[in-house]
Amino acid sequence: MALALSSTVAPRFIPQRLPRVCLALGEDTVEDMLATAESMARDNPFLEFRLDYLKQPLAALPKIHRFLETHQYVTAIGTCRRADNGGKFKGSLASELEVLTKAHAAGCQLVDLEMQSALKAKPDAIARLRGRAGLIISFHDFHATRNLDETLAKMLKIPADFYKVVGTATTLSDNVAMMKFLQANSGQHSLIGVCMGEQGVISRVLGVRAGSAFTFGAVDPSAGLKTAPGQISARDLRSIYRIDQVDAATRIYGVAGDPIGHSLSPVIMNTALRRENVNGVYLPLHAKTLKDLLHCVREIPLHGLSVTMPYKQSIVPHLDNTDAHTAKIGACNTVVRGAEGKLYGFNTDIAGVVRPLEQRITIENAKVLVLGAGGAARAAVFGLKERGAEIWVLNRTSVKGQKLARQAKAHTMKRADLHKVAFDVIVNATPVGMGNTRDCPLKDEEIQARVVFDMVYDPVETHLLRVARTKGIAVIPGVEMFVQQAARQFEIWTGKPAPAGDMLRAVTIALQERAAVPKPKA
Repeated sequence: MALALSSTVAPRFIPQRLPRVCLALGEDTVEDMLATAESMARDNPFLEFRLDYLKQPLAALPKIHRFLETHQYVTAIGTCRRADNGGKFKGSLASELEVLTKAHAAGCQLVDLEMQSALKAKPDAIARLRGRAGLIISFHDFHATRNLDETLAKMLKIPADFYKVVGTATTLSDNVAMMKFLQANSGQHSLIGVCMGEQGVISRVLGVRAGSAFTFGAVDPSAGLKTAPGQISARDLRSIYRIDQVDAATRIYGVAGDPIGHSLSPVIMNTALRRENVNGVYLPLHAKTLKDLLHCVREIPLHGLSVTMPYKQSIVPHLDNTDAHTAKIGACNTVVRGAEGKLYGFNTDIAGVVRPLEQRITIENAKVLVLGAGGAARAAVFGLKERGAEIWVLNRTSVKGQKLARQAKAHTMKRADLHKVAFDVIVNATPVGMGNTRDCPLKDEEIQARVVFDMVYDPVETHLLRVARTKGIAVIPGVEMFVQQAARQFEIWTGKPAPAGDMLRAVTIALQERAAVPKPKA
């Protein structure tokens, strides 16, 4: 059935300057799609209707038409990607072109046609489509980021208004390739470029800095409302990453580890950057190898880097210089890239341990049990030893614990002997308890001290802390260490005092929101 246009609707022109974020709508029904559009359009006036997600896209267009009729401020893209090219539309090429033509009649100023379909279509059919609507020719590689220049050369054979090239990042270096591609070509052509996947997250923010006309945001990735892997919510792109302010002068910072998706460092650090009016953005870097990470640090280039598991120790030999703490501990959690490209290492985990503890007790001569022997444990052992504490190390692998104790001139502790020492402080420097409230590094009866300090910050209330509270023991949640070590990083990078109170509030709210998200059923 042909779509009848109301006489009140005239063709709307594509704005000269599009918003930086296009909200991708991919619900299964047009009713759900429009309900989302209605609730989010004011904050997100640039929408992509993924018509291929609907069972009957042609039948849905009159409802989309009525929505766009009453929301004249919205700029809309109509997309109906065929299943052969990564979409959900199972119709013919002719049917796809019909949907896109009628999507424009329904009020979509732009339509997206994948390159494979465009190359198969007759040139006059493409010309007719472009004569009615702004045309995006798109290409998606669901396996890698490769042959970007060759792909663009093929796309340029098809006259269009925008050329969208999407790869899949299997390394951080793929983001570098995408950004260099955008920088080299966006001056001659209107390009949209992004890498899919968790390792491509940084391209969704920095792509616009490199020349992408815009990027795509999801409705709510945590609820499965996204149209591509690695999509960030449109809200986070604006509120956390401040994508509308990112420009050529924006300094880039990041947190690197494997895994990294759980990290709340971007929330806390971007809060600090915004609060102190620093033109910077802080991104999660999922680095599967140290070599890939170092390439990314140098090539993007990053101004500062937070280092987490498993690279705190392995990165040290690759640094040009370090502070005394890093040299002594043998672990680095903070990197500064100098103007000349050299990498300087610091360890702020010590500040994260010492600052919260010295607010509760006198550290000198305190008897402290440190659980673990990794990077965080090393920071606790050396930092507290430096301030005169007497340290015992208990590690699941005794050889590693003995080595740390020997290096720090501390004691080792066997599990069976825990009852023999009356500890002032127990510090959990292992990841045991992270992400749940059941696991605990000690048995309930073994938790005996004046203060229990758990470096795990998610959840805020671990089993270890809960048991300690019930025994009347003072507790220090990991969120305090998280904030204090991050505050010291911020000070090193920017030379400004860190807004620790704002940082603590931001991470507390984020943890509360995370705890409120329903867990998927097994």
